[in-house]
Amino acid sequence: MNTGLKITAFAAAVAATFGGAYGVGRGIDPVTAEAPAAGHAEHDGGREKKHPESVGNDGDGHAGHGASEPGGLKISDRGYTLDLRSTRVDAGKEQRLRFAVVEDATGRNVTAYEKEHDKELHLIVASRDLTTYRHLHPVRAADGTWSTPVRLPEAGGYRVFADFRPAGTREALTLGADLGVAGPYAPKDLPGHRATAKVDGYDVTLKGALRTGAGGDLTLDVARNGRPVTDLQPYLGAYGHLVALRAGDLAYLHVHPNGTPGDGRTKAGPGISFAAAAPSAGTYRLFLDFKHRGEVRTAEFTVHADGEGHGGPDPEERTTPHGH
Repeated sequence: MNTGLKITAFAAAVAATFGGAYGVGRGIDPVTAEAPAAGHAEHDGGREKKHPESVGNDGDGHAGHGASEPGGLKISDRGYTLDLRSTRVDAGKEQRLRFAVVEDATGRNVTAYEKEHDKELHLIVASRDLTTYRHLHPVRAADGTWSTPVRLPEAGGYRVFADFRPAGTREALTLGADLGVAGPYAPKDLPGHRATAKVDGYDVTLKGALRTGAGGDLTLDVARNGRPVTDLQPYLGAYGHLVALRAGDLAYLHVHPNGTPGDGRTKAGPGISFAAAAPSAGTYRLFLDFKHRGEVRTAEFTVHADGEGHGGPDPEERTTPHGH
């Protein structure tokens, strides 16, 4: 993820098969040190410029931002393959998720990456009904195998997204693979729109609308016990981390805030401002990660973007469940 605006849109493939209990993959070697951080924000007179990037641009941004084929549709793209070695896990049990990124030309695991937002690789796991979301930070072994513990509460089809930039390359890449979670399965309705999400005693209020076309600004205000939070802590190099997933195919937008901690302009709350553009009309789930008092929490919203450059609430109101 770049210091500047990061928007990644991608569509998922067919849902993973799920059923009885399944085993997980192999052991790994000791963890190696990560590669040095690499930044590619653009500045103008000392002010950081935030702007969307399009698919296949020649810069160093993420693929999958424009109207052409989005990132994450493929398990293999631009000379790299996501080798998901744990393709099935059991609902409700903590298990290891293991995978590697393979360079197609050599058949070897990638072992050198550029850091983006404090990490070499970001891993997102989401259920296809968009009621379960995990933003994970796996560790890399010496042989290039990544692993992380994961506990997924519900059975069903899930999608795993790996967002990374191999060392020496100009563009970040998002690859996707299906994950089956075994156990009794009961599909859930998409939660309806509510302007305020509640999580662990915090109220997070969404202002603005997700729009197609040129996009627009979203602001999320964080309060605790009725008082604005003005001492948010940096998380992944920012005061907030926002992911949007489109209902139906899990097309994915990854958005970072306008401004960074320590830039002399960006306040540590209560508002976290993002610039975002939806790739198409449709209903989306927004997942905001924020850190306060040493703990990361996730606030969730359902919104609707239309096809005319406008956006707003999802037309049907339901009660929004909260959790991680």
